[in-house]
Amino acid sequence: MPLRVQQELKRLLAGTSAEVGLAFHDLATGKQILIHPDLPFHPASTIKVCVMMEAFHQAANGEFSLDDSLPVKNKFHSVADGSFFSLSAEDDGETDLYHHIHRRLPLRDLIVRMIVRSSNLATNLIIEKIGGRRVTQFMYELGVPDLLVLRGPEDNRAFAMGMNNSATARGLMHILIELAEGRVVSQAASDEMIAILKQQRFNEGIPAKLPLGVDVAHKTGWNEKLYHDAAIVYPPARDPYVLVILTRGLPEFDEAPALVAELSYNIYHSLVF
Repeated sequence: MPLRVQQELKRLLAGTSAEVGLAFHDLATGKQILIHPDLPFHPASTIKVCVMMEAFHQAANGEFSLDDSLPVKNKFHSVADGSFFSLSAEDDGETDLYHHIHRRLPLRDLIVRMIVRSSNLATNLIIEKIGGRRVTQFMYELGVPDLLVLRGPEDNRAFAMGMNNSATARGLMHILIELAEGRVVSQAASDEMIAILKQQRFNEGIPAKLPLGVDVAHKTGWNEKLYHDAAIVYPPARDPYVLVILTRGLPEFDEAPALVAELSYNIYHSLVF
């Protein structure tokens, strides 16, 4: 990676009030760019990648099939005290699932909804099935001790007690490297998970300024003053690279995605042109 590119990234970051963690790994050369890679962030929906990985992991171990169906409900136990909470469709990235309450849907369908449209309801259903602690344990087995999954979305009682998920740019980069190289569960499972990530519908971050036809397998996440994107980018006629950008302190619907898109563009341009 040319020095001028790293200087340009630092210039862009110097011009913002946001806290940013950035981790880049070129699968062609092994070269990396790391900017505050170990700064912990609330991961928002990027943690759903970890949840998907553990679901595939348990299925591969024969604990269930991804084609098994789960009852769709909107009533969950808080990890804080066992009290019940429900999710609001208005605050969810995907609302169709709420029309399936009291029906059953395949686990694989719920995983797709969780990743592609960032369904919080699907995420809670899956976490209830597989267990948050087991997600964290699998991340540890993949070599990442700082990806923590304590609860599902909208568990406000747990949030108030400080029981929050956590991630770093380096940690998310590491699991995406493992995924890109076919080492998460199996080559076939890794390929299927990448195919799901390529269907992502929220593309205002890392993919936004890249040329048409560049595949990006990624997961965004956002909350008030948080915006993240974690991706495997597939330039044409070149090995892919992994890029994770986590931001805190900018509006999640305009400034933060614009900054992520600009950082992503500079990295892509330096590699391809």
